[in-house]
Amino acid sequence: MKKVILAPDSFKGTMSSIKICNIMEEVIKKHIPDIDVRKIPVADGGEGTVDCFLEALGGRKIKVEVSGPFFNEINSFYGILPDNNTAVVEMAAASGLPLVGDMKDPKITTTYGVGELIKHAVLFSGCRKIIIGLGGSCTTDGGAGMASALGVKFYDRNNEEFIPVGGTLGDISRIDASGLLKEIKDCAILGMCDVDNPLFGKNGAAYIYGPQKGADHESVLLLDKGLEHLSNQLIKHFNLDVSEIPGAGAAGGLGAGILAFLNGTLESGIETVLDTVKFDDLLKDAKIVFTGEGKIDGQSLRGKVVAGVAGRARKKNVPVIAVVGDIGDDTDGIYEAGVSAIVSINRVAVPFSVAKGRCESDLEKTMDTIMRLLKLLI
Repeated sequence: MKKVILAPDSFKGTMSSIKICNIMEEVIKKHIPDIDVRKIPVADGGEGTVDCFLEALGGRKIKVEVSGPFFNEINSFYGILPDNNTAVVEMAAASGLPLVGDMKDPKITTTYGVGELIKHAVLFSGCRKIIIGLGGSCTTDGGAGMASALGVKFYDRNNEEFIPVGGTLGDISRIDASGLLKEIKDCAILGMCDVDNPLFGKNGAAYIYGPQKGADHESVLLLDKGLEHLSNQLIKHFNLDVSEIPGAGAAGGLGAGILAFLNGTLESGIETVLDTVKFDDLLKDAKIVFTGEGKIDGQSLRGKVVAGVAGRARKKNVPVIAVVGDIGDDTDGIYEAGVSAIVSINRVAVPFSVAKGRCESDLEKTMDTIMRLLKLLI
């Protein structure tokens, strides 16, 4: 039986990766009913990451009450994959920007609920591999809230214990990690992120991402100073400097928190997904791979979905078609990376405000055209 793999990114602001996979599958099976279609919807670590993993691999969603961005009780969730040992935690499910509405203020929001999700997955579900999606955060607390929920204690200058938030990171005088949940030491913790920002500085978490979370200029300065202070405290107490590790500044410094407090690692989101779904094995006997994203250009080579998928497929000599929204001018490197062809779904020259309303039908018709061509060859 012929096999085709679908591994697209979402088209930001229009279609989710799962929606794209379903439309592609419907059109492909209309033309070749008995074809084996393998769907791998991809998320970047932000909202929708858990659903994408469960759609690709199966498993189940665990619902749990945790602390929200303002320490308020909220309904949240995480996923457990079919091996019953791997949990997928979406930090946005506890500390995501949509959860704060119009009350954006990274000086007072926390990742405490993220720690509670991890704790539940470890203690109550027995998972020993935790994949944490780093994206869509409303926080800039360096992962201190997460660490607090898992037993790390922070003290101020008066030796009073407290839970640091972005605006109070500068008050940390002592860190005691002796109470860290002991089961964490037996866990493999992996943070998936697609940014390489350091923890602090002009390219760090506060300067680059603070404004979109509601931070004005003065707040950015305070947050950046706090993250630097946290970094210095980690060096002082643990002789550990994670500030310059690529991705340390992801999700308001949660990347650094995963490295420092949980002894975790950070990895490109697409590489995490492809490894978890055993993409290299899926490529065996595959005739073609469909991938794509909202806009393809030179930036698509920097750890993005299309480049990751194409690089793996090229090693197995499997052709790749990238179905995208817009095509930039600097795409020569995309072909060199392993993409065989790039096709835009924009069938009519219209503004984005109009195009997004017809994107699903445009994708369907574009896939129909591609399949009519492929039927001549396969």
